[in-house]
Amino acid sequence: MTTLKDSIESYILAKDGNRPHLLTDAFALDASLAMTVKTNAIAFPQETQGRDAIASVLVSDFALKYENVYTFCVGAIPAEDQRAFSCDWLVCMTEKATGAARVGYGRYDWTADEQTSHVARLHITIEEMDTLPATSADSILRWASRLPYPWCERAVLNNDAPDNATVQRIIAQLTR
Repeated sequence: MTTLKDSIESYILAKDGNRPHLLTDAFALDASLAMTVKTNAIAFPQETQGRDAIASVLVSDFALKYENVYTFCVGAIPAEDQRAFSCDWLVCMTEKATGAARVGYGRYDWTADEQTSHVARLHITIEEMDTLPATSADSILRWASRLPYPWCERAVLNNDAPDNATVQRIIAQLTR
């Protein structure tokens, strides 16, 4: 049987790998997405209805601008029978057009469909999204590639983290 954890993992693989077809394993057909964006550095619609529209916003349209995407759910993993789950997230990626690095963090609030455990509602809060020079992309992506994926304990975020003020500030926020 599918669990909320499985659905979240399918979402991460779909988004990070530009695989919108995987959202059928993540979201209910009539799922809803809400976004709270607390930065001007990235834009998303506030509300999106339906799995196909969510796939467009979070996977297909996203992949037009970004690549080398690593998304981490930071902290605990949902229990097998859990129907609602919240966690912090960290993302590291590059802009296709410029090669600039992007590092951001925020919060996921997941609610599962009672029957299928597919996501019925997702609220994403983007606290911060910073753009860094392309010259910092290699160290950031190498660090991200060595972190446990997609579930990452707070304590390991500092392991081999780049000596970059933005990255260090975001790690501090996620480990407070």
